[in-house]
Amino acid sequence: MNFPAELRYTKEHEWIKVDGDVAIVGITDFAQGELGDIVYVEIETVGQSLGENDIFGTVEAVKTVSDLFLPIAGEIVEVNTQVIDSPELVNSDAYGDGWLIKMKPANLADVDALMDADTYKQHIGL
Repeated sequence: MNFPAELRYTKEHEWIKVDGDVAIVGITDFAQGELGDIVYVEIETVGQSLGENDIFGTVEAVKTVSDLFLPIAGEIVEVNTQVIDSPELVNSDAYGDGWLIKMKPANLADVDALMDADTYKQHIGL
């Protein structure tokens, strides 16, 4: 299982990476493994400003549907259309081509309050 050190993580199994004034968000390798084969991604919140832990979309696996929670407050500015067309990218490349959204954080400093890789590993029992 992969836990890139440059990312921050949430208790709900999302990751976030800051790139300038934009943040990229996806679900963790652990989360995609627990969900199993992802068959559908729905994100209809582009252009919306949401609060921390607000639901920004859903992922559907063969046996379950899981809500996606925004790690920090901000505006959703882009959805990864590749995962809409090919949801299996979330399974095969959770931290690369399987990213879900780009957002403009309301406060970039909020990222620092999220878990680092070692803390996230402890959170999931590794």
